[in-house]
Amino acid sequence: MSEQYLIDYMYVMIVFALGVVAASSPLIISTLIGPPSVKTKTLEPYECGMDPYGSAWDIRFNIAYYLYALIFLAFDVDILYLFPVAAAYDKVSGIRGVVELVIFIGILTLAIVYAWVKGVFSWAKKRKAY
Repeated sequence: MSEQYLIDYMYVMIVFALGVVAASSPLIISTLIGPPSVKTKTLEPYECGMDPYGSAWDIRFNIAYYLYALIFLAFDVDILYLFPVAAAYDKVSGIRGVVELVIFIGILTLAIVYAWVKGVFSWAKKRKAY
């Protein structure tokens, strides 16, 4: 190996060592100057300093929360496909690239319309549990 490769590897190792030091230094500093932790074992979860009441299994979330999460995840992944299109936009012929982009965004729009027709975006009024 030539000396230039060794110098390049040395730079990589220095950056790696600095990364390890930067990641571990907050942990070391917090253990050195932080107060001693009280290790009491309880079966109750910590809820912002307030005493918890009831069971965590009593809370029931509406299915709409999960549907919103799935829709967000689907569109988040679809947006990732738009980045390569934007990066290679100058390498594609003008009208063909625009047509492909419009078709892709049209399919995404159809997914939103489908979810809207199925009633995903309508919230039912909550009933109070007594």
